[in-house]
Amino acid sequence: MKIKETLNLGKTKFPMRGNLPVKELERENLWEENKVYEQRQKLNEGKPTFVLHDGPPYANGNIHMGHAMNKISKDIIVRSKSMMGFRSPYVPGWDTHGLPIEQQLQKSGVDRKSMSVNEFRELCRKYALEQVDKQRKDFKRLGVAGEWDNPYLTLNPEFEAQQIRTFGKMAEKGLIYKGLKPVYWSWSSESALAEAEVEYQDLSSPTAFYGEQVVDGKGLFDENTYFTVWTTTPWTIPASEGITVDADFDYVVVKPAGMDKKFVFASELVDACAEKFGWENFEVVQTVKGRDMEYMTAQHPFNPDVKLLVMLGDFVTTDSGTGLVHTAPGYGEDDYNVGMKYDLPIFAPVDNKGYLTKEAGADFEGVFYEDANQVALKKLEDAGLLILQEDLVHSYPCDWRTKKPIIFRATPQWFASVDKIRQNILDAIDEVQFFPGWGQKRLHNMIRDRGDWVISRQRVWGVPLPIFYAEDGEAILDKDVIAHVADLVEKHGSNIWFEKDAKDLLPEGYTNEHSPNGIFTKEMDIMDVWFDSGSSHQGVLAQRDYLTHPADMYLEGSDQYRGWFNSSLITSVAVTNHAPYKQVLSQGFTLDGQGRKMSKSLGNVIVPSEVIDKMGAEIIRLWILSVDTSADVRVSMDSFTQISESYRKFRNTMRFMLGNTTDFNPETDRVAYEDMEAVDKYMTIKLNQFTKEILDAYANYEFMSIYKRLMNFLNVDLSAFYLDVAKDVVYIEAKNSKKRRSMQTVLYDVLVNLDKLMTPVLPHTTEEIWPFLKEAEEFVQLSEMPEVKHYDGEAQILANWTKFFELRSNAMKALEEARDAKLIGKSFEASLNLYVSDEVKAELEALDTDVRQALIVSSLNVLPLDQAPAEASDFEDVKILVEHAEGEVCPRCRMIKTDVGSDADLATLCAHCAHIVRENYPEAVAEGLE
Repeated sequence: MKIKETLNLGKTKFPMRGNLPVKELERENLWEENKVYEQRQKLNEGKPTFVLHDGPPYANGNIHMGHAMNKISKDIIVRSKSMMGFRSPYVPGWDTHGLPIEQQLQKSGVDRKSMSVNEFRELCRKYALEQVDKQRKDFKRLGVAGEWDNPYLTLNPEFEAQQIRTFGKMAEKGLIYKGLKPVYWSWSSESALAEAEVEYQDLSSPTAFYGEQVVDGKGLFDENTYFTVWTTTPWTIPASEGITVDADFDYVVVKPAGMDKKFVFASELVDACAEKFGWENFEVVQTVKGRDMEYMTAQHPFNPDVKLLVMLGDFVTTDSGTGLVHTAPGYGEDDYNVGMKYDLPIFAPVDNKGYLTKEAGADFEGVFYEDANQVALKKLEDAGLLILQEDLVHSYPCDWRTKKPIIFRATPQWFASVDKIRQNILDAIDEVQFFPGWGQKRLHNMIRDRGDWVISRQRVWGVPLPIFYAEDGEAILDKDVIAHVADLVEKHGSNIWFEKDAKDLLPEGYTNEHSPNGIFTKEMDIMDVWFDSGSSHQGVLAQRDYLTHPADMYLEGSDQYRGWFNSSLITSVAVTNHAPYKQVLSQGFTLDGQGRKMSKSLGNVIVPSEVIDKMGAEIIRLWILSVDTSADVRVSMDSFTQISESYRKFRNTMRFMLGNTTDFNPETDRVAYEDMEAVDKYMTIKLNQFTKEILDAYANYEFMSIYKRLMNFLNVDLSAFYLDVAKDVVYIEAKNSKKRRSMQTVLYDVLVNLDKLMTPVLPHTTEEIWPFLKEAEEFVQLSEMPEVKHYDGEAQILANWTKFFELRSNAMKALEEARDAKLIGKSFEASLNLYVSDEVKAELEALDTDVRQALIVSSLNVLPLDQAPAEASDFEDVKILVEHAEGEVCPRCRMIKTDVGSDADLATLCAHCAHIVRENYPEAVAEGLE
């Protein structure tokens, strides 16, 4: 009989290699066939609810790594909650309206002008649904569980109807109005934009310092004095209506040497401006307060019929410029506000495409606004008013889709009032928990400082503004009319608005005093897409009876503080007076390995499918667990290669334990805690400590903490200690011995706990492992998270073993030194002499364990500290001498023993191994061993 036949060598059919790109897909199909998500929901009926409401990604293009981080993070949370006593349904959604889809169709050759609005909208709808199908397949391939066959789409009629009803409730409360105000205007998209649709880029602009001659100086300034103004947008000068100063600033009148003209500046800026202008000598002839200049007038530099009014405003600074601000109320929010205060006209002579109109003057008519800068500068120079022109690089708003600069332009738009409910919104923020905590202040400040929300868009692919106009132009925002439109949209979809005439969309028999002839027209603008997704709390949460409003969590990228978090909050407070969420978790962006934004032009884009095809979705999932997602995250293929090593560690550790529990039946072979070996009691306590840490980290969404604790448990607690010791027990001891079954009990419990704990992160792998365990549930996803157990005296046991590991660390150093000196090879060649104090001896005895086995040496002697020879390594309260063990190597346990051959029938074995073989393998005694 062969010696290896007397050993309990671990065997398992669980493969070493995962072949994840192939096996994951097979497993996902199995989950779908068996409706595992639906089974989990049924199991959780009646439990407390935790709803993570999905922020809808835009239905356009393939998913990128940011999508993967977002969806997998949500999946980890939903899966963990579902296994931790919560009913946690997940309804994925898509944002399906908006300009990018219109642009994609036009890029593909669709001629929008050659077809009706509804024909074009139908093409948009079809394209959006194709994108949804494509992205749904990609998200499911990441292993994300959810209601994929019943997602919410913002183009669905029931969603659109709820959006219109939300609008109606806001209109009923007086929060919807039409105004002529400067808005972010994208000439490249020919539409107004919301704040969330604007991003900033560093651009170079021509700036101008120029003089505007005093007309009425209120007895303080004569007509040879010029207000020195500064602008970064010379093209807006044709629309100038005034000059704004600060009431409390000191202003000085300066006369440069050799010049007849005098110039007005803020006193703080005189020296800087004089140096910039090359005025080596100048005289300050007068000082006045800004408030004393109010209602003075100056001559418009281009239009002799226009006199500019000097006004007081609180937005003037001395950071740059002259302290006097060129003011065009049609071209900026500050300008507009001060212009309204002084009853100035709102004048914006520029068209939808960014070309100036004839109202700007003959020299500007038909000129693109950027080119108009040079026209304005030339006119200033010809008039002798230009003091200095220089270029300035500054952060400038751009259209987030086209990446082109935008302009501020006053146009008639529909607005949702933020100002009227601002304090209510701020109060609602105080009731929300934020992860990270700084998110609360960020959202608070954004709401505090934001203007009213421009909600109208001059596009066709979206939800119509349900507004009618009477014969005299009066806007009709009647709640019953809006409710009627919502009902029509719910039944027929929003296309009906574009198909039918106004009279056919109004309630039957509707009359209005502003339309004595019964003639009505309808608004043709659509709603901002942020109003679409921003009303999802009504379109989804409030409509599906298995969801809750408010949701327990919204989780998105940090850009959504000015996007979805923001718009959802405004609409929710407006219609329900509370936030749509109880918790907000924000994440950073995914960048390339050098910290750059990923873009096709840089060639640095890593798409999830590329990683999945090479390594598997589990590698992306584990990577997401390993990084700090609260900040921007760098990602490269090297990142995934490195994390695949961690995955391999998890897989192989689980495989080792599976192999060594194949013959273990938890129903019949389990050893009770009180009967366990001491080292097994210790590992049971450590396992429960680890379990609690992981469950707490899930509860607090601390992904990176889960990863660090997992890897520490695998590498330090298991591989570096317990599993090393385990080999000498589970391989060597008799199959059914209490000592072996005690250790198998712990190995099995570690397997089950680890498999359940890692299911939210690595569901493909944990489901692959699950059939090898002897548990009742068909799928690990249908099990519950392990309960944390506590044991009498566990704190003292942990303290005892902590002391042991201090001694073990010193023993490892001594063994390594002996290895370097060629005294020993493997640790089993060593005989360890420990010279210890009485205190350390008592600590070792308190362990109540085989210390030799725990140190993995062939023999151990514990001796008094004062008997230590001089050559012993000194570690303060313990001295250690390593010697080569005496005796012969037992081929069965690999230890060097002095009692090898003590059993004549089994002459090659040590006494312990001979006893085991004699008791369990009598045929070996009869046949002999080889």
